[in-house]
Amino acid sequence: MPHTASRYLVEGPRVGIRHYTYEDGAEFIARARESKDLHQPWLFPPTTDAAYAGYAGRLIEDRSKAGFLVCEKGTGGRDGTIAGFININNIVEGGFQCGALGYGAFAHAAGRGLMREAMGLVVDHAFGPMRLHRLEINVQPGNAASIALARGAGFRLEGFSPNMIYIDGAWRDHERWAITAEMRTTG
Repeated sequence: MPHTASRYLVEGPRVGIRHYTYEDGAEFIARARESKDLHQPWLFPPTTDAAYAGYAGRLIEDRSKAGFLVCEKGTGGRDGTIAGFININNIVEGGFQCGALGYGAFAHAAGRGLMREAMGLVVDHAFGPMRLHRLEINVQPGNAASIALARGAGFRLEGFSPNMIYIDGAWRDHERWAITAEMRTTG
C-alpha cells in the first residue's frame, strides 16, 4: 500500500524520499519484476520475498548503508507509489565521510525526471543531516541513462576502473563519478 507524504524524510514537487520498510516488499518486488528489461544487464534488484527481506534488512539495519525509496506525489492514484530507489552504500565516517550511491528507476517512472529530482533530494540529505562530505557513483560505461543522471546531478567524472565490480557473472569496467559538499554549495 502506498505511504502518505507524512512519512517522507524530504520531498520535492513531484517525489518524496523515505526509508525502506519490510512492508514495502510486495510493491518493490512487483515493480522490480515489471522493470527487468529496463534494469538488466546493469542492475538486479530483488524479485522474491526472501531476496527483498535480506536486501531491505541490510539497508534498514546496517549503519554503513542508507536506503531511500523514491515515491511519487499527487499524481492521480499514484500518490505514494514507489518510482525507484537510491541507496548510499559503504558509508565511511571519521575523516572520510563518504558513501557510494546505487540507484534504479522502475519502468513506469523511467524517463519522467522523477529520479533526477530524487537524486537532488538524496544528495542534499546526505550532505545535510547525514553530514557526509563526498558521494561516489560507479557506473558501467554503456549505461547511458545512469551516466546522464550522475552528470545531471552535478557529479564529475573522476576516472575509469577496469574489472571493478562483479555483476551478472563477470567483472565489469566502471566509470567513477563523484560530488563533494563544496561542489554542491559552489557549483
